[in-house]
Amino acid sequence: MSDQETALSRLFRSSARPLLMPYAVGGFPDPESCLEVVRTYREAGADLVELGIPFSDPLADGPVIQAASQVALRQGVRPADVLDIAGRAVDEGTNVVLLSYLNTILALRPERFFKSCGDKGVLGVVVPDLPVEEAGELQRTASAQGVDVILLAAPTSTETRLARIASAASGFIYCVSVAGVTGARSTIRSDLPAFLDRLRRHTDLPLAVGFGVSTPAQAGAIAAFADGIIVGSRLVEIVADAAAGGGMDTAKAQLRAFLREATAEIAAARNDQEVTGSGGYPRSPDTP
Repeated sequence: MSDQETALSRLFRSSARPLLMPYAVGGFPDPESCLEVVRTYREAGADLVELGIPFSDPLADGPVIQAASQVALRQGVRPADVLDIAGRAVDEGTNVVLLSYLNTILALRPERFFKSCGDKGVLGVVVPDLPVEEAGELQRTASAQGVDVILLAAPTSTETRLARIASAASGFIYCVSVAGVTGARSTIRSDLPAFLDRLRRHTDLPLAVGFGVSTPAQAGAIAAFADGIIVGSRLVEIVADAAAGGGMDTAKAQLRAFLREATAEIAAARNDQEVTGSGGYPRSPDTP
């Protein structure tokens, strides 16, 4: 599937710089506040927002996102509520991908779930617990609705497995920066560029890096060799502090400051690429 251009891969290709992709837990701290968070992301420079569907057993998520998901679930947030937030965000001009664990999709029935995604304008769905060997039928169902199923690749993957993921992927490939779960980290792996180089030998799809991107400076460093940067736990932590008493106005100000600084760091990294001739995903020749 990797040779098929989709709306999601075109979004990467048309950008003059790597895409900034902040993550939010759907419905946290409540549905309306979550929509405010997504609006803040877009206004602060986000190119694409990843919106997570809360799940009771999120194996890939660290403690910050797990705790936020539990709050949302206790408040009665369901997949339909997150899809509604996504649809409203899309109507306001936000590019949205969802993150959903496989059991949620199966419980809702894939045909129904992906039709809802397509109807709401969702571009893709990251499924962190979907093995590439079992992805084909789900991808065909999603593709019929104009939705990409996003596969993950890890630095520990063998060349054979990376080739298999690359041949099956569409939209972009979610590159896990570390072995383990999501969460803020003080440093990024020194071998991360080499991992992406390995994966690029097998695909021309965009490569976005997530798990552990915690500071604007880290976002800029990753932008030097990736096509997208996903920031999650640190932003969810800011929202969680607001829910605990800091107030949403304070949270939105902090989110804006973080994302605007990250955008500046990413732009600087893109300028450095132009000077050095390095870079990642092949962009449109019309891209400025």
